[in-house]
Amino acid sequence: MTTLQNLRIGVVAIINQDPNDAYKTINDILHNYSSIIKGRLGLPYKERNLGIITLIVEGDTDQIGAMTGKIGQIANVTVKTVFAKT
Repeated sequence: MTTLQNLRIGVVAIINQDPNDAYKTINDILHNYSSIIKGRLGLPYKERNLGIITLIVEGDTDQIGAMTGKIGQIANVTVKTVFAKT
């Protein structure tokens, strides 16, 4: 059972090097984990053919790890997470 004490606040950075192919897969995953996403900012960086997404998340480490693990398996996509210390 997830309690408030088990929830972590973090920032997830996603860099999509193939935005024409992977965006739908990424969006489907994010939709499935929408309950832990508190904020989202997307930047289409057309000059470099990149899609950059930053997320503010709040969830337990299993939930956040499951989401980022699925995203990290997508070809040409890099994902990194940083957690608040408290």
